[in-house]
Amino acid sequence: MDIKILKEAALKFGTPIYLYDLKIIENQFDKLNKELSVLENYKIHFAAKSLSNISILKFIKNMGAGLDAVSIEEVMIGLKCGFNKDEILYTPNGVSFKEIKEVFKLGVKINLDSIESIKDFVNEFGNQSITVRINPGIYAGGNDNVSVGHSESKFGIPEERIDELLDMEKKGKIMITGLHIHTGSDITKNNQFKEGIKKIFSIARDFKNIESIDLGGGIKIPYYKNDTSTNLNDYVKEISKELKKFELEFKKKLKLIFEPGKFLVSDCGFFITKVNYIKSTKTKDFLQLDSGFNHLLRPTLYGSHHEIINLSNPLGKKKEYDVVGYICEKDTFAEKRKISDTSKGDLLCFKNAGAYGFNMSNNYNSRLKPAEVCIHNNKILKIRETQSLNDLLLGQIDIF
Repeated sequence: MDIKILKEAALKFGTPIYLYDLKIIENQFDKLNKELSVLENYKIHFAAKSLSNISILKFIKNMGAGLDAVSIEEVMIGLKCGFNKDEILYTPNGVSFKEIKEVFKLGVKINLDSIESIKDFVNEFGNQSITVRINPGIYAGGNDNVSVGHSESKFGIPEERIDELLDMEKKGKIMITGLHIHTGSDITKNNQFKEGIKKIFSIARDFKNIESIDLGGGIKIPYYKNDTSTNLNDYVKEISKELKKFELEFKKKLKLIFEPGKFLVSDCGFFITKVNYIKSTKTKDFLQLDSGFNHLLRPTLYGSHHEIINLSNPLGKKKEYDVVGYICEKDTFAEKRKISDTSKGDLLCFKNAGAYGFNMSNNYNSRLKPAEVCIHNNKILKIRETQSLNDLLLGQIDIF
């Protein structure tokens, strides 16, 4: 991304601000499609939870993607953005059955992840075609908070309860046409992917009505120079091997579904802030920004690394800083980070801010959410207004 464009956006729309380069999304989509093309029958469903701005969703839809939704709100936004009902897969976790009923009536595909919710579904709707999420009992991912496929996780139906599913299907209560697996995010160890792939294809052998396997997301991209990433070629080879074995054994074709989030949009996002002050102590210099973890939560929640660039002095001599926000508790974006010599008023840019950046932003300390803009056809376009105080007060009731 050209530093001039990032500075231009900040000067035009103010800071803090999220900026997305749509060309990067397109390149990532093409890259993934190229790797997956050997599989022939597959569909990419974008994980809406990573970035759900309607302009971004429409752009991704127009490239040919479906949608991975985890809430009724994401489903409804997807429908408003023009996704077809059969292109949206709804995978809730622990939601009320009322929500599941409402989503089912919207006509999108249902993917349930507990025996308990499936029993309620059967009692309400009888024998229907659904897909189910399986917990493979595999620990994988870059952080405990995003490792969701291990045996103690709240997600998915554990292996020891699969017999209950098979019994329900045998008795004609439900028809399982697809299996879903998602072990975690930021997976770099291909043996973890391999283990999950082998397990889900093995489990699929017991389901006579199986038509699809959803392999979820978790593909890791590099966040900085020499960082690790998922080997896509090896990943696809392992899938292809297990798929061919299954199709040869059962003489039937399976559709494969993938649910990338970060892979498609992380690199496209840039979060731009301004330095309010440089506060010095005996041991360190703090860069105090006009933002906090209310806008970019991932470093606090996950300890995630975001490369930080001084847009105002990109070629300056490197100095060590702690980069902190304005929230009234420990609010640290980075510690002992080497950044170009920085002055009050300089613009700092956080890279890899497209996924789970704005979508995790909040109003803690009654702070307002920032604007979102995008680069499309060499133009900087606003796609969300900066929140106003009226927005913050909307829905509150003054009883005095």
